[in-house]
Amino acid sequence: MEPNAVEQRGKGVVQLSSNHSFEDTFKRLESGVSSRGLTVFARIDFSGDAERAGLKMKPTRMLIFGSPKAGTPLMIATPTLAIDLPLKILVSEDEKGKVRVSFNSPDYLKERHNIPSQLLPNIAGIVSIAQSIVS
Repeated sequence: MEPNAVEQRGKGVVQLSSNHSFEDTFKRLESGVSSRGLTVFARIDFSGDAERAGLKMKPTRMLIFGSPKAGTPLMIATPTLAIDLPLKILVSEDEKGKVRVSFNSPDYLKERHNIPSQLLPNIAGIVSIAQSIVS
């Protein structure tokens, strides 16, 4: 894992600091997912939704993506994994303007759902996607 990664132990969340603006980081995420041939299932703009509700929130968006070819064997082997699939990456900006990329650790998901080791590579690519967008 990258030196700037901070895994929140006990929660399974990995956080990376981005060297890019919020907008650039999210664009890099979308591009990185698309370039790998993955399907984007949804984009959730939490801060945009908050603004429409009359609330203020620092920029926060989530991209939900994956591959049915990779995810389906996982859900067949361990159906509860469907709670955490498709994969998700959250891009957020804090009060000081620092942009972070957060996602569930594949090892955490393996432990949480008892994923067979031979299927872990089906979701492990999320780490390289996240690392590629922050540098």
